Amino acid sequence: MFKKILIANRGEIALRVLRAARELGVKCVVAYSEADETSLPVLLADEAICIGPAASGGSYRNIRNILSAAIVTGAEAVHPGYGFLAENAEFAEKCEEHNLVFIGPRPETIERIGDKANARRLAVEAGVPVTPGSEPLADLEAAAAFATKIAYPVILKASAGGGGRGMRVVQSPVDLERSFVNAQEEARSAFGDPAMYMEKYLEEPRHVEIQVFGDGEGNVVHLFDRDCSIQRRYQKMLEEAPSMLDDQTRAAIAESAVALAASIQYRGAGTCEYLVDREGRFYFSEMNTRIQVEHPVTEMVTGVDLVQAQLLLAAGEGLAFRQQDIAVRGHAIEVRINAEDPDKDFRPSAGTVTDVHWPGGPGIRVDSHVYAGYRIPPHYDSLIAKIIAWAPTRLEAIARMDRALRETVIEGVSTTVPFHLRVLDNAFYRRGAVTTSFIARRMTS
Repeated sequence: MFKKILIANRGEIALRVLRAARELGVKCVVAYSEADETSLPVLLADEAICIGPAASGGSYRNIRNILSAAIVTGAEAVHPGYGFLAENAEFAEKCEEHNLVFIGPRPETIERIGDKANARRLAVEAGVPVTPGSEPLADLEAAAAFATKIAYPVILKASAGGGGRGMRVVQSPVDLERSFVNAQEEARSAFGDPAMYMEKYLEEPRHVEIQVFGDGEGNVVHLFDRDCSIQRRYQKMLEEAPSMLDDQTRAAIAESAVALAASIQYRGAGTCEYLVDREGRFYFSEMNTRIQVEHPVTEMVTGVDLVQAQLLLAAGEGLAFRQQDIAVRGHAIEVRINAEDPDKDFRPSAGTVTDVHWPGGPGIRVDSHVYAGYRIPPHYDSLIAKIIAWAPTRLEAIARMDRALRETVIEGVSTTVPFHLRVLDNAFYRRGAVTTSFIARRMTS
């Protein structure tokens, strides 16, 4: 096992990695920007090192500064968390060039599967179903021709990205030019790459994903499924495990995810994402080559510490579990607590948290870097906490989450806690009738 690693991220995921490593006896260096000097991961780290200014381009996305921080502190490996450089093949390659273990897939794997258009080709080769889609689109004319071929509505996606950035649903030819240009600009800004591709848009699908873990030699284990259908502008807001699929469909999706990951000799934690239509047909969407924000729900129902499994594998100790070791017990729900005002179109609410009280009790887990007196910087994602509830059944998990949210006190900034309470009280949600259009169709505010 490593003696020391560098955590190249911030917020709750930096703290999550720190905790997992510390339980394995690994010392942690937390790399931080000037805006995060007083963050909880920095305060709890064995060592902390400033890597640049608040703007992520000069700090959390600055490969040279992060590598220098790892080398000067004597770290043996780098954990990228999620976001920032977590799916950056160049960063993974540079780590290897400087004799640092990148805790994640090989650089060439990130390159191959990280490009969404190429990921679709790999899925087809592995026998995994995909929605009708294009190769990277050369220009607007090519986009218009392909949209006519597969029929509207269609969805434009950034080839290099994720997290909902660079995505636009296009209902008719009239909307295509504006959507194409805007999506390209958003993709260029977010990922430095304006390349776009197009897929047939499925009306009101479920968003289901499979957690996989591979040893890099073709051996892959799945840890079952999650439902991530409740989204706003393609950003997930609430996730649960297992999803509300029948056993046959669940098994088929998991089998396809394992086949895809095995075909590319995937190493580490990854997630294969699917859209499932009203008839239960499923289609591969993309693969994320990192730990996911929503990984705690999988941990809660399987009992597997995914971050520790990442560390063990990266240190050369192999897979921490076999397929026969994995079973689902109970139901887990995660809500993302963002510093946003849901009554003002989810406007970001940066500022100082004057008081905070997190919930507790049976089956409740809180992942957060926030404490009373902490100042939420305006430079990054608005996620400040994840509350996870586990119970033997879904309805019991809903009741437990409702109780936990009502115990939660966060003062000084607006949060999405009231929004999540409304979701839990929604009759459609309670009976599992959720799709990616749930918020638009089923929520009144």
